[in-house]
Amino acid sequence: MKTILFQGDSITDAGRYRANPDSMGNGYAGMAAGWIEYENPGKYHCLNRGIGGNRIGDLYARIREDLINLKPDIVSILIGVNDVWSDVSDAMGSSPEKFQRVYSWIIREIQEALPDTKIMLLGPYVVEGKGTCNTEEFPHRWEFMRDGVAAMDRATAKVAEEFSVVYIPLQTAFDEALTKAPSEYWTLEGVHPTPAGYEIIKRQWLKGFAMLEV
Repeated sequence: MKTILFQGDSITDAGRYRANPDSMGNGYAGMAAGWIEYENPGKYHCLNRGIGGNRIGDLYARIREDLINLKPDIVSILIGVNDVWSDVSDAMGSSPEKFQRVYSWIIREIQEALPDTKIMLLGPYVVEGKGTCNTEEFPHRWEFMRDGVAAMDRATAKVAEEFSVVYIPLQTAFDEALTKAPSEYWTLEGVHPTPAGYEIIKRQWLKGFAMLEV
C-alpha cells in the first residue's frame, strides 16, 4: 500500500484531530483522500500533517518528524499564504527570496532522503475578502496580500521547475471561480475555503495527482 502525505498550513490541516494520526480533517485533503481510496481500494493510505499557522520555516523545522520519517510515496505541499499574512500585523513573514530558498532546501532534502517519492507543490492563493481587504487600519492590505501571495506562488513554481516536480496553480482556479460567484462563496475571509472552495482545491489536486506515474 502506498502512502500519500498532505502537508501544509491550516488550509491543509482543516481541523484534523491530532490525537488520531489517521485523521484527515474537513478540507481538501480528506476530500481527495476519500476519492482516491474509494477509487483504489487497498492501494493508498492517506495522511495529513498540515498545521494551522505554519510558514515555510515551520515546515522545514519539522521536515524529519512530519515528512521524511513517514516515508511517503507521494507528498503534496500547500504553503505560503502565512508567509505574507504574518507580515500584515506582526512582521513575522518571509521575503519571496527566503521563501524560495527554504522551499528548495525542503525539496532537496526530500529527494535526497526519499529519491523515489513523488512530489506535488500547490501554489498559494488569496482572494479579496473581509480578512484580506483594505481597512482604515490597514489601507493597503489587499494590495499587500495580493502581490505578496503572487510572489510566493511564483517562487513555488520556480522550485517545482528546479526540481522537476508537479506544480498546481490554485490562484488561477480561484480567479476563475470568482467569475461564477463572489469571494465569500469560496472563502470565509479571503483565504480559508468554504466547502465549495475546498472542492476547487480537491479538483486541482486530483488533476496534479493524475500527472504522477504511480
